[in-house]
Amino acid sequence: MRAPPAAGSGTFWARPTGGPPRRPARSTSAWPVYRSGSSNVRGLLSFFTVFPARAATLEETARSVHLLPLVGLVAGLPGAALALSGYLLPAGVAAALALGAVLLAAGLHHADGLLDVGDALMVRGSPARRREVLKDLRVGAGALAAAFLVYAPAVAALASLVERSPISAALALLAGEAAARSAMLCLLSFGEAAERTSSAAPFTAALKDRRRRHAGLALALALPALVAIPSGAPAPILALLWLPAAGLSLAVARRAFGGIGGDVCGASGELARTLVLVGLSAGGA
Repeated sequence: MRAPPAAGSGTFWARPTGGPPRRPARSTSAWPVYRSGSSNVRGLLSFFTVFPARAATLEETARSVHLLPLVGLVAGLPGAALALSGYLLPAGVAAALALGAVLLAAGLHHADGLLDVGDALMVRGSPARRREVLKDLRVGAGALAAAFLVYAPAVAALASLVERSPISAALALLAGEAAARSAMLCLLSFGEAAERTSSAAPFTAALKDRRRRHAGLALALALPALVAIPSGAPAPILALLWLPAAGLSLAVARRAFGGIGGDVCGASGELARTLVLVGLSAGGA
């Protein structure tokens, strides 16, 4: 993104004849936030997925973080396509392939965050000690338990949806992916980075801007519900089950880690997806 012109260049400041310089009224609309951020969606994709996209600096990516739920839709497309294979394959196989596809689309980064958080929560000690465990490359029992408790229900719920209707399963997975990124955005909006060097720090700083934060939260609330509308009632409401996942993750992050980080945000997204898929499966989507 180009740097804004300097004051006096004629873009931000105008000098009417016979009067002092005046600055145009500042727009309070959220639309400029969406418009300016849309040019960096490809930067978000390069940061949060494995898809080839225009690389962007961390600062540019952070300025577009309010559009994070849209990344979920794009990342969910391979999984949605594989959910449709339920017309040819057993429901359980199609569900496992679909979930694996969305995890791979994110480069397994969020799955890795879930494993790290699972291990760290098993540690008794200070938040600083738990943050050290987040950086440990070894995989312990806590990580395995977290993976089972989050991904086993997700596969089971998705298999139930595929057996009912592969199209409904594809829509549910897209809603779940949008919900996962919505939960992550919620943590970045209301949480504080546990460390200044955390990968979450630039994003929490960018979301201090009220217009950017409000625009992002509006998108986070609307997008999963909109994707679920074709599945009929009560799917749009069930698609908002990411909210308790975000609230729980934020509370745990503050208590256990002294704030949020990339691993905690990733884990919150994985939990949110599972809650949405289970809810849609139980609700007859």
